[in-house]
Amino acid sequence: MNKNTKHFTMQGNAGLMEGLIDMPLDGKKPRGIALVAHPHPLYGGTMENKVTQTLARAFVALDYVVARINFRGVGQSEGTHDRGHGETDDMELLYAHMTEKFPDLPVALAGFSFGTYVQSQVAQRLAARGTPAERLVLVGSAAGKWQMADIPPDTILIHGENDDTIPVQAVFDWARPQDVPVVVIPGADHFFHRKLGHIKNWVIALWLGKQQQKDDPEEA
Repeated sequence: MNKNTKHFTMQGNAGLMEGLIDMPLDGKKPRGIALVAHPHPLYGGTMENKVTQTLARAFVALDYVVARINFRGVGQSEGTHDRGHGETDDMELLYAHMTEKFPDLPVALAGFSFGTYVQSQVAQRLAARGTPAERLVLVGSAAGKWQMADIPPDTILIHGENDDTIPVQAVFDWARPQDVPVVVIPGADHFFHRKLGHIKNWVIALWLGKQQQKDDPEEA
């Protein structure tokens, strides 16, 4: 961890939840909150997974305050794996915690692998109660393995060309009816070995492109 990353714990529905908060660099004022979800806990997924860390760094570079938690049964987080149901509840608790700590900031959701399933569910819940996420970023989507919720058309979907855990065709088949574009990283496997920089670069580029559209009505 660097000096901008702080460890924290909070109470969850299954006991203690362990997390990390990454603050913007150089003491900059946060322009938003990003909640990042990690891959499957039963296959070694943690909040310090390299893809999860890469997503956190991308949002830090965008001057967001980033929060991650270890899912149930991982690290110091108590409880046992709940097939995404309890994990979704826990991410909602993290949302409540961070929006209370940093009020009036937009909230982005990002996830990798199993974390994409969790975040799609969180996004659906937030939208249903009238507080939709600012934007959703899904890397290595779990489409085809988990029952993903429908996603907004401006969702950022990034997938590896050579992903043998979730074939890219499964992501196309899921995204196509929703008219959501998919960014495919050539040669990348599920864990984006030697390709992590592409994730950060694409998230930042697509995020800033969206912001430019917001700022320029003629481009919206």
